Amino acid sequence: MSRDIDTRAVIKNAWRVTARRNLSCLRVRVPGGHLAARHLELIRSIAETYGNGTVHLTARQGFEIPGIPYDRMPEVNRLLKPFIEDVEGGIGIVITHAENGYPAAGMRNISACIGNRVCPYANIDTTSLAQKIEAILYPNHYHVKVAATGCPNDCAKAHLQDFGIIGICEPQLESERCIGCEACAKTCQKKVTGAIRMRNFRPQRDPHLCIGCGECVLACPVNAWSRHPKALHRLIILGRTGKRNPRLATPFIDAIEEAPLLQVLRNCFSFIEPNIDKSLPKEHLGYIVDRAGYPAFREAVLRGVTLNPQAVVAESLTFQGYRPAPLRRV
Repeated sequence: MSRDIDTRAVIKNAWRVTARRNLSCLRVRVPGGHLAARHLELIRSIAETYGNGTVHLTARQGFEIPGIPYDRMPEVNRLLKPFIEDVEGGIGIVITHAENGYPAAGMRNISACIGNRVCPYANIDTTSLAQKIEAILYPNHYHVKVAATGCPNDCAKAHLQDFGIIGICEPQLESERCIGCEACAKTCQKKVTGAIRMRNFRPQRDPHLCIGCGECVLACPVNAWSRHPKALHRLIILGRTGKRNPRLATPFIDAIEEAPLLQVLRNCFSFIEPNIDKSLPKEHLGYIVDRAGYPAFREAVLRGVTLNPQAVVAESLTFQGYRPAPLRRV
């Protein structure tokens, strides 16, 4: 690598320091994994003209364009300007000097499943939500991962994120339409938690067992079940992969509406800033909370937030994970 390359500036500009000498890799943000098809031509052109002719689709639903020489970075950034202004500006983010490329890369691309614009199982519009989250969290240099998934099937792997958002619903039964066919109860018992059982030839839903998946709505042949029009979310937190104690995210707030959810996410910076280990190049949110404590985190992110009446906040956190152990031949 050339000695005059400032690797920290390269990384903050959304470029990678790669294993190939004098070659970098451009990271392209695609909030929610949703992109106008016209932008694919620019990505193809950059890859073929400046890179090695390939594009990597990342696990976080962005693009990486490898094989670009460091001395071509300013030129590629200028070409990327209309893309940044259209994609980020289209959701309300003003990027000044977009000709210099992305101003930050700490906040990872907000990922999402395809949501209820397409998927019948999804309870929420994940694309819209992901773009709203992008608008309040980007740009910044903190290493935070967020994913939104439309239902408890969790196609977006929300359980592996710092903040995982799961779309849930409150099923509504129009009893006069019900024909007592038991389709909802059988579906819930076989596929979900058994929250619905038949009593006197009518389905009864146990709200303590119901996880808000909406399977009963899909199973009903006469549309007696419907999703409540007010979208709700289950916010799970502090999941992670990596070398140290991988674990699944755990529930933090259940049945939270969109407005307070977005405020909670916005407040995360007021917790990170005074508690992050600044001696490290980056630190995952989970490790910061592990060190500072859940009560401090909860107080910071809920400050000034008015929760809707249905919302329930966890008193404590319980994680499911494992600690990697050395393996032996047997």
